[in-house]
Amino acid sequence: MTESNPSREAALFLQLILGMQQAAMMGLGKLMNPMTGKIERNLESAKNAIDTLGAIEARVRGNLEADEQRVLTQVLTDLRLNYVDELKKGA
Repeated sequence: MTESNPSREAALFLQLILGMQQAAMMGLGKLMNPMTGKIERNLESAKNAIDTLGAIEARVRGNLEADEQRVLTQVLTDLRLNYVDELKKGA
């Protein structure tokens, strides 16, 4: 594909971020796993999703629109705080 469609790219980027957020929230036991219909806490899975978002943030730094950066920053902040809360709860 040679044509660039900034609004489509922005929508796809946000879809990726929100999909990763959903995966992390499932791992944190905050959302039901749609495949099993159960709440399943898997902190390793959550950490991988959060770390992936952190890597994306590092790689795209300086290349995002303000609203994209705001969403990514907010998602990461929220996930990291939830992750720390879950770690404090223990097993």
